[in-house]
Amino acid sequence: MTRTYEVRTYGCQMNVHDSERLSGLLEEAGYARAEPDQTPDLIVFNTCAVRENADNRLYGNLGHLRPMKVANPDLQIAVGGCLAQKDRSTIVERAPWVDVVFGTHNLGSLPDLLERAKVRHEAQVEIVEQLQAFPSNLPTRRESAYSGWVAISVGCNNTCTFCIVPSLRGKEEDRSPEEILAEVRALAADGVLEVTLLGQNVNAYRYGGTHGFADLLRACGEVPGLRRVRFTSPHPRDFTDDVIDAMAGTHNVMPQLHMPLQSGSDDVLRRMRRSYRAQRFLGILDRVRAAMPEAAITTDIIVGFPGETEADFQATLDVVRASRFAGAFTFQYSPRPGTPAAEYPDQVPPDVVQERYERLVALVEEISWAQNRQFVGAEVEVLVSVGEGRKDAATHRKSGRARDGRLVHFLDAEDLSRPGDLVTAQVTYAAPHHLVADNGVLAVDRTVAGDVYAAGQQSAPGVMLGLPSVRAT
Repeated sequence: MTRTYEVRTYGCQMNVHDSERLSGLLEEAGYARAEPDQTPDLIVFNTCAVRENADNRLYGNLGHLRPMKVANPDLQIAVGGCLAQKDRSTIVERAPWVDVVFGTHNLGSLPDLLERAKVRHEAQVEIVEQLQAFPSNLPTRRESAYSGWVAISVGCNNTCTFCIVPSLRGKEEDRSPEEILAEVRALAADGVLEVTLLGQNVNAYRYGGTHGFADLLRACGEVPGLRRVRFTSPHPRDFTDDVIDAMAGTHNVMPQLHMPLQSGSDDVLRRMRRSYRAQRFLGILDRVRAAMPEAAITTDIIVGFPGETEADFQATLDVVRASRFAGAFTFQYSPRPGTPAAEYPDQVPPDVVQERYERLVALVEEISWAQNRQFVGAEVEVLVSVGEGRKDAATHRKSGRARDGRLVHFLDAEDLSRPGDLVTAQVTYAAPHHLVADNGVLAVDRTVAGDVYAAGQQSAPGVMLGLPSVRAT
């Protein structure tokens, strides 16, 4: 009988992409994805370690699985990703019912480790310290017929004092441009309209001393059938005017930029070991908007970094007002063992952090709502999506992303569109985190992906992409 699996993903887009690879590996090894109402034979946790609550969430979930493991010893549980890389054997000590622990650099080992655990009747822990080769030859079970992730690098060379990622993902390793573009072309040939280029510091990409990130963006503009290109996440230190020119001058690069600020205080940025200051950050945004006035810019902000004073926090609010972000991912500082900031003596009291956090969120929402209201009456192009936002058959509401990344809920009373289609709709209402288009669909651009769903596929198809076929020659 075919064994079934479920992958539970936590963390960033890189983890989401890694989970697609894990799913591809398992299906190549003979597993089948469990149905939503089915108890799987294998549960894989692909973990994040950026914040403390990631640890608590994992161990809480593992605790809930213990009775299932006792009742069914054949159930296998595997833990991978950044938290596995960090905690290693600690996971098995705290949860001895776990069968496999694997790290960020050895995703491809999972099927073998599961088999070994079954034969030896003991937990298998395999953590590789450094990436041996870019994991570009792994089969991938894509969750979408119309959008795909393409990793251009792994690891990070920055030394931010709050971040544990470099010690878990390692130093930056860049993939060859030939291999990246071969994968992008294969995705586009398979009907994918939208590709997101991934890296811990995506715009630091440089291969062979000659190929930079701007070159990659321009090359994506030459891929037939590729309608949208996005990327995440860049770093202000490496964000050059050449990248801005490539964004503005490449027809399928979307007018969207996620630029992490972290803090608006120069003193805090210095203690964070961020290699820019507030004025440089604002200067980048000014140049982006000069080249692309329609660009939507989002950010990351940490509240309550050790030593943050009220004046520091006010400086952050000032930069947020000046930046006019379309949205922000806001975080309360969480000390991570092994990072320099965790040892700083001047930790900010939790109640102060919470109060500042609430003020920041209120300001971000005020600004994003004001920005969104400017779209009322405008027509927007929306890539219809699955599993995001609303899809309500009773009210005929569907959802998707505009070119600048904004979430749009639109009325489709005649059911004209399918996931993967590009529709035109007129915005009738704006909220802080989304737009609403209740005048119906004005136009539909039916795509290959839309045809897949129109043929009767009502959920994400789980397209298998055998990446060995798109490796550089």
